[in-house]
Amino acid sequence: MKRWLWILLWALALQAQALQVTDDRGVSVELAQPPQRIVSLLPSLTEMVCELGACDRLVGVDNYSNWPAAAQKLTRVGGLEDANIEIIVSLRPDVVLLSVSSRAMARLESLGVKVVALEPKTLADVQRVLGKVGQVLHVPGAPALWERIDNGVNLAAQSLPAALRGTTVYFEVNSGPYAASESSFIGEMLARIGVANVVPGKLGPFPKLNPEFVVRADPQVIMISDRHAQALKDRPGWGRVRAIRDGRVCMFTPAQGDVLVRPGPRMAEAAQLMVQCLQGPLKGRAR
Repeated sequence: MKRWLWILLWALALQAQALQVTDDRGVSVELAQPPQRIVSLLPSLTEMVCELGACDRLVGVDNYSNWPAAAQKLTRVGGLEDANIEIIVSLRPDVVLLSVSSRAMARLESLGVKVVALEPKTLADVQRVLGKVGQVLHVPGAPALWERIDNGVNLAAQSLPAALRGTTVYFEVNSGPYAASESSFIGEMLARIGVANVVPGKLGPFPKLNPEFVVRADPQVIMISDRHAQALKDRPGWGRVRAIRDGRVCMFTPAQGDVLVRPGPRMAEAAQLMVQCLQGPLKGRAR
């Protein structure tokens, strides 16, 4: 009799550990227990897992996950467009965390691999996705982590001198040129700091612009996260842009660029980088 009672209690304990998470597709994903073997296919999700204290559960990451240092030692499984399904399956993951647009999702699901699709695009999304990742990990730290991020962004904003508030800014994420508009999480960060983004949100979060748009917008400061960007002064008409004339151009290092373009735990650091740029460009010279 005692043996059956123990079996019943064990089964109830397992059931209590079972998880059900609704991802950003609206799909309900059931996990028998908190996953111990996780593959992440998005750097921001990798950083969230690690900041929530579960880096040791990661067994594989995408090619671009490089923070924290522990992530650099993990098996690389490709990227958004070229994830290596064979390697992922060989890692025997309990769950794969990826973006909604990942091409690997359907194939992984067809092979019976559990996937949770999450897409942090705005600051509200980051708070929500942190909660979802915490739910997947079955850990309680997501609200406290978001509070630290939010407070850090506020502190960065408070450190910007009043004279610099309202400065017009153009933020380029890729030399297409693709820009961060008001509706992107980067644009929201700029607004939180107290400056004006010259790219309106109605164009979409990260629109590809006609270079003439920037000339007409004539921003006072340019921020660029792409170190391979074409020399700005060589772009037609850009020599007339105030930011270039005045030398108020920040060419962020690759490491700084990663911080700025990833919607995740390091957004307070990103806000501080923006403030430092506004106070005096980190590199400060147009190329």
